[in-house]
Amino acid sequence: MAVDLKRGETLPIHINMTFPSLPCDVLSVDAIDMSGKHEVDLDTNIWKLRLNKDSHIIGTEYVSDLVEKEHAAHKHDDPKDHHEDSDKKVHLQSFDKDAEDMIKKVKQALADGEGCRVYGVLDVQRVAGNFHISVHGLNIFVAQMIFEGSTHVNVSHIIHDLSFGPEYPGIHNPLDGTSRILRGASGTFKYYIKIVPTEYRYLSKEVLPTNQFSVTEYFSPINEFDRTWPAVYFLYDLSPITVTIREERRSFLHFITRLCAVLGGTFALTGMLDRWMYRFIEAVTKPNARRTATNTARSRTLTGLDLLKITTTTRTTKAAPKLA
Repeated sequence: MAVDLKRGETLPIHINMTFPSLPCDVLSVDAIDMSGKHEVDLDTNIWKLRLNKDSHIIGTEYVSDLVEKEHAAHKHDDPKDHHEDSDKKVHLQSFDKDAEDMIKKVKQALADGEGCRVYGVLDVQRVAGNFHISVHGLNIFVAQMIFEGSTHVNVSHIIHDLSFGPEYPGIHNPLDGTSRILRGASGTFKYYIKIVPTEYRYLSKEVLPTNQFSVTEYFSPINEFDRTWPAVYFLYDLSPITVTIREERRSFLHFITRLCAVLGGTFALTGMLDRWMYRFIEAVTKPNARRTATNTARSRTLTGLDLLKITTTTRTTKAAPKLA
């Protein structure tokens, strides 16, 4: 381990998530770090895939600049863009029509059971911060008309992959495969992530800089009186310590030692099994041997008595006097 001396570098965040209950039109990715930089300063490479109720892809959307897309609707609310009453009327009419079309489109998608898969890479500054996926990109009035309250926003999600750099052999990302499905409830998920800078050194001396992390999670339910909207937050911080992992080739002597240990263990086990089998066979056969010996002794005793009886009878016969 050593102190992390990296400065001025970016932190790649690889995300691959599915939201089975929210259409792509309402989802937005937002990020901010401790330096105050918002997603407008990020180099984003995010894709959103429309999914039907069976999770099959029905459309693809590439988001090259999330902020520009997310704030397109909010430009309609900026009074600085309108200096004349006529321009305001035309703009409001356009906004009303766009909002109405959006509401109809999203409600139809919700009725059809559409979901969305969000994946790609966010390059953020190497400082503590957070990114979240939510419906915050919608105009508040449009969101209210679509969902009829924040309690109807279902942020159920499946995390297929979340990592902070390239993978090395044996790496374990604790959030991969995580599934959080809400049924009859709504709320905000918060994942608190501690990122540990890591260097993986191959046998070839090549160094792979990456990151591993640990995580804790918290769920905050939302009731009808809350003014916040459900979201999925990932709040991350970086450890000042770098961990180094080295590949090592074990020596031939180490192999011989392990082989001898295996052979010795096998020999000891076979000897123990042999003793157990001998005792078991002895315990089974000894009662039978005792019964056989007893029966033999009884047979010999009976035979001796018979001989004695025959001898006595013969002598009595010889000693009897003859009748005249």
